[in-house]
Amino acid sequence: MSATPGAAAPPPLVPPRTTTVAGTVREAAVPALAPRVHHGTLGDLPFDNAAEDPQAVALSRKEPGTAGRPGRPVWRDITAARFAAEVRGVAKGLVAHGLRPGDRLAIMARTRYEWTLLDFAAWAAGLVTVPIYPTSSGHQVRWILADSGAAACVVETPEQLKLVAAARPDLPALAHVWQLDTGAVARFVAAGRALPDRVITERRAARTPEDIATLVYTSGTTGRPKGCVLTHANFFAEVDNAIALLHPVFTAVSKAPASTLLFLPLAHVLGRMLAVGCVRARVRLGHTDSLSGDELRAELAGFRPTFLLAIPYVLEKIYNTGRATAERLGRAETFDRAAAVAREHAEATAAGLSRTGPGPTLRLRAAHAFYNPLVYRRIRAALGGRVRHVISGGSPLGTRLTAFYAGAGIGVFEGYGLTETTAAATLTPPLLPRPGTVGWPLPGGGVRIAADGEILLRGPHVFAGYWDAEKAEAVPASGADEWFATGDLGALDAEGYLTITGRKKEIIVTSGGKNVAPAPMEDRVRAHPLVDQCVVIGDDRPYVTALLTLDADGLDHWARMRGLDDVPVHELVHDEALRRELGAAVEEANGYVSRAESIRRFAVLPVEFSVDSGHLTPSLKLKREVIARDFAAEIAGLYEQ
Repeated sequence: MSATPGAAAPPPLVPPRTTTVAGTVREAAVPALAPRVHHGTLGDLPFDNAAEDPQAVALSRKEPGTAGRPGRPVWRDITAARFAAEVRGVAKGLVAHGLRPGDRLAIMARTRYEWTLLDFAAWAAGLVTVPIYPTSSGHQVRWILADSGAAACVVETPEQLKLVAAARPDLPALAHVWQLDTGAVARFVAAGRALPDRVITERRAARTPEDIATLVYTSGTTGRPKGCVLTHANFFAEVDNAIALLHPVFTAVSKAPASTLLFLPLAHVLGRMLAVGCVRARVRLGHTDSLSGDELRAELAGFRPTFLLAIPYVLEKIYNTGRATAERLGRAETFDRAAAVAREHAEATAAGLSRTGPGPTLRLRAAHAFYNPLVYRRIRAALGGRVRHVISGGSPLGTRLTAFYAGAGIGVFEGYGLTETTAAATLTPPLLPRPGTVGWPLPGGGVRIAADGEILLRGPHVFAGYWDAEKAEAVPASGADEWFATGDLGALDAEGYLTITGRKKEIIVTSGGKNVAPAPMEDRVRAHPLVDQCVVIGDDRPYVTALLTLDADGLDHWARMRGLDDVPVHELVHDEALRRELGAAVEEANGYVSRAESIRRFAVLPVEFSVDSGHLTPSLKLKREVIARDFAAEIAGLYEQ
């Protein structure tokens, strides 16, 4: 096994090598920063860490409070030695239940310590893990368990147990089902206690980086989800190069050791990548399943991470809550001036770093220092007080918020990737931000732009292929020397930075023949504090329109500030002042596109899009076909004269 990355000084950054065709950059590639791993698997990591630094803090687990602080949870540190022992104990239990190397173990649970424990225990036992979103329907659970041929499944709650039990008659391969909330981990340890430790050592020794680590099923905006086969080598290439690139994030650069609180779902490859990366880099890792504002802020205050992995939704909520709080206190103008200074300072700093400008002026530095205690420190406090870096993925954050957070002292590293690329395929390089882009190719990988604008990817982090249930193996999506077609559209600039411009399958073609990429417009409108979701419509229509849903917290604040907090939502959506404010958000977004691409009309829906309503995938992507079907009448109304 290679040495743990991140401990030594960072390797020098090498800018992308670009290829230009007819004046347009068509390809960018960055050499690897970390060597390929040729021996061992992810299942070795806890044991390697325990052997090299047994007393180092590996993870922290939230436990009930002490007698002196009843009812208030506290974070208990778990050393590398203890984590390895727990992994070994659970792994022996899985073996004792008859699970063989290569068997699939499904895990259906929220983001919690036991999820990561089971992941590494399964890998130590030579198994393949299959994540299932805890919000999945009975049909989705049945499909994933059947298609993967899972031999065992761990669920969290009685409700999830019922879903699996209902599907079990159709799952002949499923021999075991355990529930975390009724002591599954303790039963694993008890069942494996009689087995010698060498059983796990031998299982680990028999596995290689090329073996399958996990089957991650795409959330599926249309059709049935497909199982993406990710190997141990895929994960090593992903996390080792990301750790080397983001050296300031994964390495202690102050008195506070690097740490992070994971709140994204571990069923999603982005959350899994971070968990594996933290164990690989020996970064203190905590888990919480809360995404709601007040609960998440309380968790962050208790854990006090130094960096976070977040989706734009979370960063938008933090900003909008700060703005709303300032407005309630009569300090909205101060907040807005501070936000403008933060963005100006960030842009000037970026220009200075890239040598395209002189950097912040004395006046700007003074204004920035003035607003630090008034606004920026409060924003940092909302993230726990010690966060200095955020890795953002899932969708573009936008230039405005990226610059704001940078100006507030929190560097945002945006990335782009898919399940098929083991999460990030591009990342913002340290000290070389370019807001509005998703950075360079991940070191060791490459990005190519096809003739029609589609983004193609290549590198050792690109998956082995899609799962073939009949053959019980991966079917390659492309040849060894070919490129993986993402279905997304983008462009490369002269320095190799990638900008996402849309999704190929989602391109709208109006009846006038104009091609419109909906995602960038939707992201810009959704950045407004009153907007939760925006769906752009216009395929085979004379002009572009949109459906908007309202953010509950943003609407509550807006109504309270105007004495309308007793008015029900279905009446508020018709309020003229509300519609004017939403119209201003739409017009601001229209300023980025041509007249033919602009949103001419919009409808405000008195409902929320959610996973439970069937309008969002578990990874919070829009299910456009379902939305178009369920709100056909509202869409038709937008085109009535």
